[in-house]
Amino acid sequence: MLAHIVQKTLAVSRERPRALAFGLFALFYPPCCAHCHARMARHAALCPSCWSRLPFIERPFCEVLGTPFAHDPGDGMVSGEAIANPPVFDRLRSVALHDGVARDLVHDLKYRDRGDLAPMMAGWMARAAAAELAQADGIVPVPLHRTRLFRRMFNQSAELGRHLAALSDIAFMPQVLVRRKRTEQQVGLTANARALNVRGAFTVPKERQDMVFGRRLILIDDVYTTGATVSAATTALKKAGAADVTVLTFARAVSGPI
Repeated sequence: MLAHIVQKTLAVSRERPRALAFGLFALFYPPCCAHCHARMARHAALCPSCWSRLPFIERPFCEVLGTPFAHDPGDGMVSGEAIANPPVFDRLRSVALHDGVARDLVHDLKYRDRGDLAPMMAGWMARAAAAELAQADGIVPVPLHRTRLFRRMFNQSAELGRHLAALSDIAFMPQVLVRRKRTEQQVGLTANARALNVRGAFTVPKERQDMVFGRRLILIDDVYTTGATVSAATTALKKAGAADVTVLTFARAVSGPI
């Protein structure tokens, strides 16, 4: 009995510093909406208003490109775009359309040093690709060129991938894919220009090819626009022997009506 009381007392004493630290953090940084900064009960969440305006992608959607269907065509259906122009990757999954709140979250993470958003966004990505993650061998982020990484000091895809790996208990493999060519910014380029810009930009180093060969991989990026970047990255992974590549992004652009 005495030993139990001592053990419980020690446990309480260990929790006190944590509770004090959390209380001080909440005092100086009160919980607020991750988007509009309205006061909230907890951190890393959206207020009801912002949540209702987040354009989540739900089924039915194309099994290959993840494009939402306006009506339900039945299980396993593939869009005309995927049939006419099959991608080099095996499938694409995304959390939301690249619009409104979703676009703002991507921009805040990428350009405004909002690294605090990565765990929340990764949690939604885990939900969007739960079936694919259950069969995956590794998580690979789209890399930045070393000069751009040195200048920015932050790779949003790697942050999303790191938190996703921790949530799903899957190996995080940022070292298997290298961006060997410094490319221009993709923003503002046409689809053809984007494809030319990243052609041959990625490679899997020979000493890392055994980590890729025969594996089912999840390729992480923040947003899917034309697919040029993830297609070039997938080509390098497939060339190194990857058996299956699922592209997983937080947001994706959709042109025209859905």
